[in-house]
Parts: sequence; C-alpha cells; structure tokens
Amino acid sequence: MSEPATIKRRGLCLVLAAPSGTGKSAISRALLAADPNLILSISVTTRKPRPYEKEGVHYFFRDQEEFDAMVAAGDMLEYAGVFGRSYGSPRGPVEGALSAGRDVLFDIDWQGYRQVRASLPGDVVGLYIMPPSMAELEARLRARASDSEKEILRRMATAVAEISHVEEFDYVLVNNVLDEAVAQAHAVLTASRLKLERLVGLDAFTAQICEQAPTPVGCVRAANASSLLNLRPCIFNNTPEHSGQTSTLPPLRHLQNRRISTLYRRVKRLIPPRPCQHTSGQRRPKWLWLRTRLARSHLARCIARPRQFHRERPA
Repeated sequence: MSEPATIKRRGLCLVLAAPSGTGKSAISRALLAADPNLILSISVTTRKPRPYEKEGVHYFFRDQEEFDAMVAAGDMLEYAGVFGRSYGSPRGPVEGALSAGRDVLFDIDWQGYRQVRASLPGDVVGLYIMPPSMAELEARLRARASDSEKEILRRMATAVAEISHVEEFDYVLVNNVLDEAVAQAHAVLTASRLKLERLVGLDAFTAQICEQAPTPVGCVRAANASSLLNLRPCIFNNTPEHSGQTSTLPPLRHLQNRRISTLYRRVKRLIPPRPCQHTSGQRRPKWLWLRTRLARSHLARCIARPRQFHRERPA
C-alpha cells in the first residue's frame, strides 16, 4: 500500500508596516507569542551591539565592509541606511524558514516592503496598520514621554508621507483596540497560509481522497476521480443567454449512471437551445433565463454528489 499523501505548506513573509506610534511593535510581539510557527526576521546591522544584545538573537552584527559585500552578492532581501548606520534583512535564514514551512515576520517600513516583495515574489503578504486618527496618533506619541516636541512633530509629518503608500499593501487594519487588531492580524496570517498557491502536494492528496470514496449503490466507479467533476465547468461556462449562442451540453455517454442520465435528459429539455434573442427581436423573458440557470445549477449538484439520488430498493 502506498504511503498516504499529505499536504505541506510553503512558508510566507508577513510584513507589518505602520507609522511610528500606531502599535506595530505591540502587535508583532503578540503574534510571535501566540504562534510558534511564526518567527521574527533578524536583521543585519553595522552598529555596535549594546550590552544586553546577543549575536544572532537581536541582530547579526557586521562591519560596513562585510555589509556592503552581502549587498553586492545579493544576500540581502532589503537594506537601508538610518542615521549613518546600515540595516538589512539577510536572504539565507528567510529562504530556509520558508522552505521548512515556517513563516517570517518583518517589522519594516514601506520601502523595505517594496524590496522584499521584489526579492521574493509570491511569498510576501503586506499588512499596513493605521491609527484611528491623527489626533490619536499624536496622543500616543506624547504618552510615551520619550520624545521631544520637535521629534513628535517630525514623526507626525513622516506619518502623513508613509500613509500615502497604504494602497501598495495587501491588507489594512485600524488599530483602535489592541486585542481586536491582534486578532485581525492573525486572521490575515491564517488566510494567507491557506491560499492554494502555498499548498504543496494538494493534487496528490485530493486524488487519494477521491479514490478512497465508496462507490454509490448501482453506480460504476469512474476511471478517475475527476471524470464527473470535469463536467461542471462545461455546464457553468455554457451560458447562451449571455453569449447569444445555442446550448451545447456534454453528450450523454459521459454519464455512466442510468439515473443521472435520466435526470440529465430531463434537465436538458428545460434548457431551450435558442439564442438570447427571439426571432421577433424581443428579449428572452426573465423567467426563462432563471429557469435555465436553475436547471444548470441543479444538474451540477446532481453530478457532483450523485449518491443522494440512489436509494435502496425495497425487498
């Protein structure tokens, strides 16, 4: 017996960006504490380590020459200079985490988001965090009691410039209540994890599940699990009421069950093989259009779930 198929997932990069004072750091800490599969991207910096900082835990400390060499070799996903020092996100640890199915959290600005998205196309999800209002943002900055009046005004001006790039991101949330904002950010992370393009081995898993399904009474098992399901696009895409063409449904020989074939013939008679316009030039009545749509929808459900139409005959 072959080994059971499993669905694996490629990790993603979740970028949180926000103006200073919006609560981005608090949301980041809450996400990291609640989700063990989410790790923080550790940056490379050229500044000197502080007494409590450890190599590989808080930062990767490099001198300017080593930093420039990493940039030249393409080993940085994003980098920038801040107050005469260089900061950047190394490529190697992030790509290793993505391959292992782990997600990486980035706490960077919109410029860094642009660079990461260009470096890892398809693997980056951008979430922008907005303040409830500019007055509330200013109140939060003043509540810190750590910045001068000049610094607060500078941060407020910078916030206006940063918010202008909000449309570049995939998701936006307003941090009015911290707990609600954390829940919304985690919902974005969960939804992004479940996207089809992130799932590896889904086709094999789906085929195995379909093969394990029991054969309905009186039915002949199809040659493959998708033979009946492949009929649904033919039905839904066949819309003569919009295209003005005649109805062309799939032939009866594709349906292997007699009861389904009978139902198919009955429904097909409900679908008039006429163009959208009558010969008199009048438009098709709305009731006729609705009957056609309902007939196709009912037939598609019958094909997708044929077991509900088979009942045991009384002895």
